[in-house]
Amino acid sequence: MANPATPAPTPHGLIDPDAVVAHVTRARRQSAAATAVLTAIAGAICVLLAAILIYIISAGASKAFDPAFLTGPPQQFKEGGGIGPELFNSFYLLVLTLAISIPLSLGAAIFLVEYAPDNAITRAVKTAIEVLSSLPSIVVGLFGFLFFVLQMGWGFSIISGALALTMFNIPILLRVIQQALEAVPTDQRDAGLALGMTRWETTVHILLPCAMPAIITGVILSAGRVFGEAAALIYTAGQSAPALDFTSFDLANPACPWNIWRPAETLAVHIWKINSEGVVPDLTAVSDGTAAVLVICILAFNLIARFAGRRISKKLTAE
Repeated sequence: MANPATPAPTPHGLIDPDAVVAHVTRARRQSAAATAVLTAIAGAICVLLAAILIYIISAGASKAFDPAFLTGPPQQFKEGGGIGPELFNSFYLLVLTLAISIPLSLGAAIFLVEYAPDNAITRAVKTAIEVLSSLPSIVVGLFGFLFFVLQMGWGFSIISGALALTMFNIPILLRVIQQALEAVPTDQRDAGLALGMTRWETTVHILLPCAMPAIITGVILSAGRVFGEAAALIYTAGQSAPALDFTSFDLANPACPWNIWRPAETLAVHIWKINSEGVVPDLTAVSDGTAAVLVICILAFNLIARFAGRRISKKLTAE
């Protein structure tokens, strides 16, 4: 059966030149129209995102680039507060979360891709991972509150928040690492095994270096998502930010910044808290400045992901 999109042949078996010209012209017009529509959609999205970013950063620029605001303690009933403890808590929780979730996700991904048999159980586990990766963060926060805060008796603390964020981050990170390992060509696995390498040696010396650029990019992008998380931390890490004494290394002291048993309010939680309470006199300025700092940090994570991915890819592939 002839394709209706192509010109029909003449009775003599030859294609009509005028029909060919008409067909090519029509195809070019359709292609140009589709290109214009897609370009307009992409341009509108870029303009919208740029407008949001410019508005947030410009609204809080006076605070976001003020050293006193970035390092000072928050004030509740008077003007001039800062976000020093919240900024430190955000990075501290991020480091703890990545320190827990990266080894677990990497080990689980290697097992699922390289060692687990392809059967119904493995497919069910992969499906469960995909479902958990889309789990709402508020659900993770409520589970963390019931288990870590109440059942384990840890209260509102950094360790409760870090473990809740780990539960939130592991499915996403595991899926990223799994896709990165699966994208490595099978020929490279076969070549390593043909040279007498064990499966573990092949994984460590061949698969991981090949997949490392994608893995690092995924880790940094997931770090940006964790850094801006609020719902899961409201119920686990708490909504208070005590003054921190960076000269103290007493892990039982609530003022010790390294104490994992103290409550810790992050930047995202701080924005939610001050807007819900409404007791800060310079609420708008503090909220805009905190939002600008949060957006700048997340943008930095994304730029670092692109830069690190390119550098590592060139280094490992000798491009």
